[in-house]
Amino acid sequence: MNSKPVRIALVDDHALLRNGLASLVTSFEGYEVLFQADNGKDFIAQLEHYPAPDLVLLDITMPEMNGFETADWIKQNLPAVKVLVLSVMDNDSIIISMLKKGARGYILKDSKPAVFRQALDNIRDTGFYINELISNKMLNYVTQESSHTVKETSIISQLSEKEIAFLQMACTEMTYKEIAESMSLSPRTIDGYRDELLKKLNVQSRIGLVTFAIKNGLYKL
Repeated sequence: MNSKPVRIALVDDHALLRNGLASLVTSFEGYEVLFQADNGKDFIAQLEHYPAPDLVLLDITMPEMNGFETADWIKQNLPAVKVLVLSVMDNDSIIISMLKKGARGYILKDSKPAVFRQALDNIRDTGFYINELISNKMLNYVTQESSHTVKETSIISQLSEKEIAFLQMACTEMTYKEIAESMSLSPRTIDGYRDELLKKLNVQSRIGLVTFAIKNGLYKL
């Protein structure tokens, strides 16, 4: 457990929700709210008066500078700062895009406080928190623990070059049909790679595949 509290910045244009989150964060032992911002531009301006936070709670849909732009700015300028996305959107391409921009976790705004706390704790302790979003429900939590790392390294060594290539392409905006064309393979073969990797990696969706690839350095952010 860290002796110093985790300093958090909240970036969301909905003041009422943001203030509620701030109160919730303050109620958690080991966390403190450093400052709040209405959008990415306001976040950058606040850094003139505050030190960089340890963690940013980031909304996606905001005026002037949205979550995509803000996450990208943080990745380029404050690489040590971790980002947890809080959004109402559970679209696969949006989640993948935020992961590629450096987000360490992604949860829905209607998540229960216990899930929110777990996300904060996982990011603090292991650096990562991603939950599978299927049928708008959170099903599985993927956390980066040392025991998992050894197991995952062993799994990677058993993957073929084409499976790794498929994993890397799955991290892009390409559809499965486009991946098949790029790899000069039939869509049925690509579906086979996907289904086999879902079993091997013990995940349930494309988001799970992307998370595994990013965590294990198979796709460079």
